[in-house]
Amino acid sequence: MLRNGEMKLGLFLVQAGYNEGAWRDPSVPAKGGVDLDYYADMAAIAEGATFHFVFLADSPSVLERDDAHIARVSRNDGFEPITLISALSSKTQDIGLVATATTTYHHPYHLARMFASLDHLSRGRAAWNIVTSGNKFEGPNFGDSELPDHDTRYARAREAVEVVKGLWDTWEDDAFIRDKESGIFVDTTKLHLLDHRGGYFSVRGPLNIARPPQGYPVLVQAGASNAGMQFAAELGEVVFTAEPSLENGKRFYANLKEKARALGREDDQVLVMPGIVPIVGSTKQEARDKLERLQSYTHIDVLVGAAERWLGFVTDLRSMDLDSFVPESLPQTNFIQSRQKLLLDLAAREKFTWRQLIRFISDSRGHLMAVGTPDEVANTMIEMFDQRASDGFNVIPAMAPSGLKDFVDLVVPELRRRGKFRSQFSGQTLRENLGLRRPPNRAAQGSASGRQ
Repeated sequence: MLRNGEMKLGLFLVQAGYNEGAWRDPSVPAKGGVDLDYYADMAAIAEGATFHFVFLADSPSVLERDDAHIARVSRNDGFEPITLISALSSKTQDIGLVATATTTYHHPYHLARMFASLDHLSRGRAAWNIVTSGNKFEGPNFGDSELPDHDTRYARAREAVEVVKGLWDTWEDDAFIRDKESGIFVDTTKLHLLDHRGGYFSVRGPLNIARPPQGYPVLVQAGASNAGMQFAAELGEVVFTAEPSLENGKRFYANLKEKARALGREDDQVLVMPGIVPIVGSTKQEARDKLERLQSYTHIDVLVGAAERWLGFVTDLRSMDLDSFVPESLPQTNFIQSRQKLLLDLAAREKFTWRQLIRFISDSRGHLMAVGTPDEVANTMIEMFDQRASDGFNVIPAMAPSGLKDFVDLVVPELRRRGKFRSQFSGQTLRENLGLRRPPNRAAQGSASGRQ
């Protein structure tokens, strides 16, 4: 399927907003992180605007290093994403549902069973955002003093995904006949035992739920290191990335599509959807005022702590002269390597001081920011889309729910006016809405070829 000229849009669901200080705004519900109705309302807004999906990020740990930082952030009081997405499946009808789950600390059988269940619950709207754990505090929650090294995490992830896909394929689509007359519930000639033995996992199977309605839930991936890009080229169907500029975006887009083509994949089956943090005002100044108000809510302990985390905990910024220039390099992190490189490259290009960089990280974490009128925000998005820097965007409101409402009420109509975004859903499943093919059952294909 060829690009039809319309971008894809997802909503990155966050309990207060992406800006570190958003929870302090009077318009933001203080207990939104554990309020199902709050999330359901935002999902309903996105569904009403025909977004393709809602997206939930995750890390199974408190992310901050010390009490001074922990005390001032709102992110440590929120739902586990698969639980929340499952609940939202009963409160939505058409929009896709993307949940993050790490391959580092989940077993493939659990992942296969949970996401198959979610795909059935939602009637084919589920997606798995595949990540490797990238925070230093996750390992000790699972018995590791340190995270496994970066390449080991990706090797484990690759095997985990293959096991999960194999488990989804252990039943053919029509295996469960449920014939009351004959008393046969399932045709066992359409059962294919996985019996996997690999470097990280031994999994016999079969899975104790029918094949997902989509064949596989949509596979989303968010790594941009060399290992992450190769992983995305092999397995990712939607690739969520941080690209703060048009040139960065074009380079990533071209590199990823080239790698995917080399593996025999078609361009429209690997969708690149960078994050965008839109702050919309009726005038440019009004949008800037909104950003400045958010910035005024953010304490220096939060600014510094967030920067240390996104740079990979390789430096102590509290001992730095914040008005000195950021060095061109820092020790390589074992955590999110691509984001550290992106932020350091940006700081070098813009000649940032530490103070400027930590503010940038607080505002966007390295994602594209668009601060301006509806027309200006739409221009930024359309330029990225038309110049092959994206196939769409994961929209990340700086503050919620007001930032989402501003985008839906002001920017979406402008995108539609210019023919860049749809006004209705185009299919029943998330795959159909994204233009992604339903994967065949590989085990059944192998069995059929073996019988010939």
